[in-house]
Amino acid sequence: MDAENGLNKGLVDTNREAGATSAKGTGAALKCEAESRAKVDPRNTAAGAAPAGPDSPYIQVDRALKRCQYSQDALIEILHTAQETFGFLSEDTMTYIARELKLPLSWVYGVASFYHHFNLKPQGEHSCNICMGTACFVKRAGEIVETLEREFRVKAGDTTVDGKLSINIVRCLGNCGLAPMVIMDGKVHARQTAESMLEECRKVLKG
Repeated sequence: MDAENGLNKGLVDTNREAGATSAKGTGAALKCEAESRAKVDPRNTAAGAAPAGPDSPYIQVDRALKRCQYSQDALIEILHTAQETFGFLSEDTMTYIARELKLPLSWVYGVASFYHHFNLKPQGEHSCNICMGTACFVKRAGEIVETLEREFRVKAGDTTVDGKLSINIVRCLGNCGLAPMVIMDGKVHARQTAESMLEECRKVLKG
């Protein structure tokens, strides 16, 4: 028994000594690192959000986690909360959520990348999401993408240099009767052409 107690004590001491090196892998450390980045990188916070302190973005994520009792079934709700506060889902954010919900990072990333309303990059003031599902593709949605890329000098998946417009390609939006379909700032534009969507984007950017 004394030998067993001695072994347990040795393990405790060893764990204490290793704490400094293993702490980096904990959720708390990830949160601190993310909040530290938020202080110097404005892209890591939503517009108007405080960069640090009681109302920092990860505080909001923590509140959502507690409200949902850390349920894995609440992953989409947690991701929504994170995007509302950060403006997009960074790798750090998804890593933190994965650890807190005890889910593989690949699972969290898979969900975030599957749904078109989640952004994995900082977005511009306006967003243009072009459906490239089968029906939309057949009806020349690709021409819409090419026209907008050429006009605004930005590749799909990126944001213009001035931060005004993000152009994204999304999976099937589930309403093939409206093909080709584009969602501009949350508003559905049905049966679009390259010319009509270019005109709409110009109008939106002019304000």
